[in-house]
Amino acid sequence: MTKNPANDPSRRARALRLLWPALLCLVFVLLRIFAAYLLRDIVSEADLQAVRRFSMAAIVYSGAWLLARIFALTLARKAKGKGKRKTPKLLGELLTAALFTIATIVAVSLLVGRPTGGILASSGLIIAVLGFAIRNVLADVLAGVAIGLEAPYRIGDWVEFDSATSGRVIEIGWRTTRILTPNGTYMILPNSHISRQMLTNYSAPRKHYQASLEITLGHDVSVAQAKQVLLEAASGAGGPDSQIPSVRAGRYDTEGITYIVKYWVPSFAEDVDRRDAMLEAIDKAIRKQGLPTPMKRLNLLAVKDKAATIDNAGRPQGTP
Repeated sequence: MTKNPANDPSRRARALRLLWPALLCLVFVLLRIFAAYLLRDIVSEADLQAVRRFSMAAIVYSGAWLLARIFALTLARKAKGKGKRKTPKLLGELLTAALFTIATIVAVSLLVGRPTGGILASSGLIIAVLGFAIRNVLADVLAGVAIGLEAPYRIGDWVEFDSATSGRVIEIGWRTTRILTPNGTYMILPNSHISRQMLTNYSAPRKHYQASLEITLGHDVSVAQAKQVLLEAASGAGGPDSQIPSVRAGRYDTEGITYIVKYWVPSFAEDVDRRDAMLEAIDKAIRKQGLPTPMKRLNLLAVKDKAATIDNAGRPQGTP
């Protein structure tokens, strides 16, 4: 059975969201056109000019409202679909704020009858004083704007800002970004702080990624045997079927030979569980094969010559 687009609830909801701003814009356009015919016998010429200026300002505002709704619906439509990441809410709010800011400047210039440049120049001092007073807040907002435009992470992504801060992005706001850590802790981070940190996104461009761990075995085990045992253990620990783990010899030290085991993690949410499963499988394989693990040897030196022993004062015994 085919679905009728006219009966689609989402389509009707989108149409209703555009209806009111479009209708309001149409009303004021008609008022601007026919004001001279409808009101010329009722109001004076000065009042008629005021009505025209007001209707023009209302057209600008309603047009900005309509464009903001169109942009919001476009972003929402692009974000739909399986496997697509959500578009940051900040991006839509930024577009809306920019449209209404421009509409406000144009509307004020129309109402007062002055050029837009003169209005901006007269308000420059006020903007400077206000900007100095809220400079910290402004830094967070500007950083939030940059994050919204560049989109280094989106809602639902697993990110890491430093070695102690990692989690899933819950919300991206004007001043702060909110994340939920793997331990269930709710964290609120200022955007200006985030912009100065090195960012690692574990969800882009794909959710799965490669992790690694180091295993050290004794010199009694040959490199070929150790690599075979570790590879079989890593392969048997589970994981994506299409991603095969790998084992490489990393260091050859006096304590033993260190091997680097690389394996695939389906998503950051499973990072701890995958590492636990990998270590458990490797430990089981090492114990089953009876492979020797490295041990640090402590060499003791026995001093038999009494003349060479040291007294409590730090001098050889028998010396004056």
